[in-house]
Amino acid sequence: MPPERPLPPLGRRLAPVTASRADGAYRVLEVSDETGPEPLPGQFYMVAEAPDWEGSSGRPYLPRAISFAAAEVRSDGVSLEFLLDEVGPGTRALSALTEGSQVWLTGPLGSPFSDPGEVTEGALGAVIVGGGIGIAPLAALRRSLVQKGIASRTLLGFREPAAAGAIDRLFGCEEVRVAYESGDDSPARVTDLLARVLAGDSVGATAVYSCGPPGMLEAVRQMCAGAGVGVELALESPMACGYGACFGCAVPKPDGGFLRLCIDGPVVRGDAITTACAGEAP
Repeated sequence: MPPERPLPPLGRRLAPVTASRADGAYRVLEVSDETGPEPLPGQFYMVAEAPDWEGSSGRPYLPRAISFAAAEVRSDGVSLEFLLDEVGPGTRALSALTEGSQVWLTGPLGSPFSDPGEVTEGALGAVIVGGGIGIAPLAALRRSLVQKGIASRTLLGFREPAAAGAIDRLFGCEEVRVAYESGDDSPARVTDLLARVLAGDSVGATAVYSCGPPGMLEAVRQMCAGAGVGVELALESPMACGYGACFGCAVPKPDGGFLRLCIDGPVVRGDAITTACAGEAP
């Protein structure tokens, strides 16, 4: 079973922004959570700018569900790092924040990653497969595995080398293999790297963890199923509440019904869903 989830404070709370900086193609937002518990890898927060969080029409945006990339317990609370990709008005507004700004924070929410032995019976190590902004929760997972003395391999995919600037800082000196879609001599897709790993003799003692674009996650899910390897996927989906009320982040289950990613996920086993694309029919 996954580790017991920390209980978040009720309601949202104000949290100061302590730093904001560019990191490759992304933006790193550091926030000090003065009253919340330390999160577990795979969990997420609902984040909104405070006090102003509205578009040009004056209508408030929904908060954004964002996985944390790093968490450090300090004397004044938990320092959180969020990796942002400016893909819309909400992420652009968060990326424009500077030191001294404030955000509304709710969390940590959702289910964390399990240990390798819980994902694949008898697993001794892990393979981490990330794409794009999906590297954020996997960076937190990798640090957790290192602290537990669990061996891991990291496979990451990006559109181009410029998008991979955060690798060194987030993954340290850990061996990382990278694939780019830019057409150079490297493999074009991270799933090409995963295929090589799954063809290895030691694959039966491996658990796979993945986060990234829905199409990539679905490919990883099917590849692991074909190889008989357990996999946990951290699924990405727009969320309105974070508490399971709106069903906007639902994914279908094999036996009928749906999982709500905000409370049943965002980390789910590959065999617990019929597709990794939230909101799509099986």
